[in-house]
Amino acid sequence: MLTTFQKNFQKPIDICVSVWYNIVTVKERLVFTMMNNLTLVSLMARYNSIAYTHNYICGFAYKHNIYVTKSYGLDFGLVLSRASSKNGGSMTVRFQPTSAEKQMLIDSCQCELLCTEDYLLQQKAELGYNKGEIFEKLVTERAGQEWTKDNVPFDKGADLTIDEIPYSIKYEKATMFMESTLVKRGV
Repeated sequence: MLTTFQKNFQKPIDICVSVWYNIVTVKERLVFTMMNNLTLVSLMARYNSIAYTHNYICGFAYKHNIYVTKSYGLDFGLVLSRASSKNGGSMTVRFQPTSAEKQMLIDSCQCELLCTEDYLLQQKAELGYNKGEIFEKLVTERAGQEWTKDNVPFDKGADLTIDEIPYSIKYEKATMFMESTLVKRGV
């Protein structure tokens, strides 16, 4: 049988344990996020040391339109994830901007409208390529050049050269690189 003293302090102890558990959970998430950020920074430094170009033409869908932006270096939209076990399970870096990043680019006039999302999907269905390849095709043709499908590695060449400036073209959800590729390259 519990005394009055024990009854009165039973609830606060339960509350303290609950609060302590929530604090620990938040700290674990924070540590996990910080570790992911450090890993991402480390992987990007290794990638940048061997990348053929640091000029990017990036695209994304936002409110049923496809936008394109140019940047030197990628300081937005990068996400760290793990490849499927079928692909070796190594860490991968993807270009996947958030809605807030997309809105910021549009609001600050740092991007241009390329086409509608319906047009991109129509081209995808007609030509049988994926969205990234169709985006690359549209950007290349907009630059007045003929597009051909290729698989040039990021450290061997660019996707497009405009006025002697090489560009790597990335559409949202594109894999930038895999950690296993960096290891194979000795970086």
